[in-house]
Amino acid sequence: MRKLLIGLLLIAAACTTRTTVVPVTTGTGASGPRPALDAFLAAIRAKDLQALGAAWGNKDGAIRDNKQITRDDLEKRELVLMCYFSHDSYAVQSDAPAAGGERVLTVKLTRGTISRTTNFYVVSGGDRWYVRSADMEPVRDLCTKKK
Repeated sequence: MRKLLIGLLLIAAACTTRTTVVPVTTGTGASGPRPALDAFLAAIRAKDLQALGAAWGNKDGAIRDNKQITRDDLEKRELVLMCYFSHDSYAVQSDAPAAGGERVLTVKLTRGTISRTTNFYVVSGGDRWYVRSADMEPVRDLCTKKK
């Protein structure tokens, strides 16, 4: 009788199923302006083209999904962004409203001993936020300087 009970318990345990709930996300953009900037700069630092294409966009969504430029051109532009905005650390200096419901975040980027401050323009694309553009001129020398 004892062996039968143990056998039934083993069979019952083997037949148990578990359900795991996985949250659904769009996979692009972020929940707000600051998280969008954080995702964009994390992708730059990690040299992750896919993540950068998901964080960079406009009111129509992620740049990688809106088919306005070819995949080849997208990757070339991402490589340029990675060069110009290469950094070891960053600090947001300010976050202010801008035209068209955008936000402008002034950010201090540091690479080695060099620090430069520039503006990032963040836009809402539906319920997600994307970095639309940034001022490249102030950080131009971050691209040419070696660590």
